[in-house]
Amino acid sequence: MREPQAPTERLSGSVERVTFHSPESGFCVLRVKVRGERELITVIGSAASVTPGEYLEAEGWWVNDRQHGLQFKSVNLRVIQPRTLDGIERYLGSGMVKGIGPHFAKKLVRAFGEQVFDVIEDSPDRLLELEGIGPKRRKRVTDAWAEQKVIREIMVFLQSHGVGTARAVRIYKTYGDRAVEQVRENPYRLALDIHGIGFKTADTIAGRLGIPRDSLIRAQAGVRHVLQEIAGEGHCAAWHEHLVEQSRTLLEIPTPIIEEAIQVELTEERLVAEPIEERPALFLTPLQRAELGIARNLERLKLAPPPWGAIDIGKALPWAETQTGLALSDSQRAAIAAAVSGKVTIITGGPGVGKTTVVNSILRILRAKGVEVLLCAPTGRAAKRLSESTGGEARTIHRLLEFDPQIMGFRRDQYSQLETDLLVVDEVSMVDVVLMNQLLRAVPTRAAVLLVGDVDQLPSVGPGAVLADLIGSGAVPTVRLTEIFRQAAASRIIVNAHRINAGKMPEIPDADRADSDFYLIRCDTPEAIHDKLMRVVTERIPSRFGLDPVRDVQVLTPMNRGGLGSRALNVALQTALNPDAQPRIERFGWTYAPGDKVIQLVNDYDKEVFNGDIGRIQSIDAEEGLLTIDFEGRAVVYESGELDEVALAYATSVHKAQGSEYPAVVIPLAMQHYTLLQRNLLYTAVTRGKRLVVLIAQPKALGMAIKKVESSQRLTKLRWRLMEGQVEPMRDV
Repeated sequence: MREPQAPTERLSGSVERVTFHSPESGFCVLRVKVRGERELITVIGSAASVTPGEYLEAEGWWVNDRQHGLQFKSVNLRVIQPRTLDGIERYLGSGMVKGIGPHFAKKLVRAFGEQVFDVIEDSPDRLLELEGIGPKRRKRVTDAWAEQKVIREIMVFLQSHGVGTARAVRIYKTYGDRAVEQVRENPYRLALDIHGIGFKTADTIAGRLGIPRDSLIRAQAGVRHVLQEIAGEGHCAAWHEHLVEQSRTLLEIPTPIIEEAIQVELTEERLVAEPIEERPALFLTPLQRAELGIARNLERLKLAPPPWGAIDIGKALPWAETQTGLALSDSQRAAIAAAVSGKVTIITGGPGVGKTTVVNSILRILRAKGVEVLLCAPTGRAAKRLSESTGGEARTIHRLLEFDPQIMGFRRDQYSQLETDLLVVDEVSMVDVVLMNQLLRAVPTRAAVLLVGDVDQLPSVGPGAVLADLIGSGAVPTVRLTEIFRQAAASRIIVNAHRINAGKMPEIPDADRADSDFYLIRCDTPEAIHDKLMRVVTERIPSRFGLDPVRDVQVLTPMNRGGLGSRALNVALQTALNPDAQPRIERFGWTYAPGDKVIQLVNDYDKEVFNGDIGRIQSIDAEEGLLTIDFEGRAVVYESGELDEVALAYATSVHKAQGSEYPAVVIPLAMQHYTLLQRNLLYTAVTRGKRLVVLIAQPKALGMAIKKVESSQRLTKLRWRLMEGQVEPMRDV
């Protein structure tokens, strides 16, 4: 065994398999084919991106790991052009060059040998000598190769800093031929502009470019990064002293430099300083403007009466009951009366309390008056559900506002407002401050707004707690429905959701009952939970309830990491449910095959696919390096370098499931999840199930989840802005 103090060695070869890769940290475990070695070599190191078929050079030393045996520990991984025919074939066939897949790569190497790179670059007409290659394909290959040449030049600059091929492609697409110049000028912009490159990678590049650790540009980027991380946790602001403290911990530089960086960011209007309850706080400018915009637009909407005039509610309610054939409760009558007489109204409540009946009654009354109505929801699934329940066309908020990827903005705004008398927004708990501001500013002053949602669910994935803040402010008329109706009371899912929300243990039916829709399986250990979960998903639910384990069953787990996290469960469930599908493609630490269930991880406005959307892989074209995913009947094509935008979705986090419903939900709860065990998380998970909920839990973990109410409120100022009527003069946001 060589010690780290020993001189480093070099090792090169083709990546045969990516055993593990963490996009967050870059840590990877690779199996590499090295010339002259009969067995594959295990290489551990760090790379922003690594793909089977790529050829790499590693610098490091050998270690003998107690558990895993002999490994090559790399301190520097670089992607290089391969030197052997086999390596060239793997490299070309990896999908990095559009138009060249495994089959065509074999043809090229057989025809041109080691000169294949020169042929593609200098004599592309010779490609026409090969059978099946026409001018159109030759052009596609040569264009892609030219792009790769620029990318390779960028790679020479970036690869020593741990930036892999896929990230280099994104850098090229963002900055074009000026990529190296832009990065040299300010490497920290990478963390802001390029998905998948974080502050640490940008900071490493900056250090190697000679930017001092105590430079102001580094301090500014660090402060902004910390505030963005805080926003990623759902907060709209940070306490001034907390931001300074966290920035000092991250950057390891003196406090005065951090304070100076904050002042520069304030001067350049990237941050806003504003007290919350007389305590100094700092906002990212877009979030502060979004909060102000929401408050201002709600005030604006109150300026005019409802466009439909006065309605005799005493006559309208009996008429609505006749139309729907449903008797309304007192709370439902109050909700309907508030909505038809007001400009902005909130209706909130849990499952089974009649929110749908209320919305349909309101729509019947107002449509009879000739009112123009628009319906929307944050996600495609929620919009589809709203369409089904109301019989009207419902769109996602992004579609309603006509998002245009060319301008990276919405065509509907305060200058081109929506044409409607009433806007109905469902699943409002999912809407963050930025999107709510975009939506409200597009509503004409004469129109009314009806906001519907369950305030007890998890707040939005994005920053803010809009629904809770609107209700808590008392500035928006709100009706909370609490009565569970008889038909809904027959569902153990609904009854137990309300029990959990009230801090009570769920009622558990006899395990032998086949007619229940809610089951609790108690387990003593995480290993037992894992084993039970695999059996329940792959065997018991399909055989007992006739549900498809991929299409109909969704595993919802509190965490992404750990043995019961979404990552580990996805690998196990994929192996069990889709083991033999071909062809397979490996990217960013995941293996994908036709039939796999996947989830979108970021908003992709070009593709009109958004964070949390779930689809199924239709096909994989290994030759072209393309993968087609079906999202709710819409086929979306991904290049292999874009697959860091998706992940397997046999299991997802509860947060990602907001706004969605599934025929069956399986929820593992263990003490290893203790940091996230809280009531609104469990309540949200249970209410995702339509026909069946199976809770597989350690009793102590279940008890903790039910008892623990989220103690750390999101830091926002929207509630106070509304309470104080604090609305600044009109300006663009």
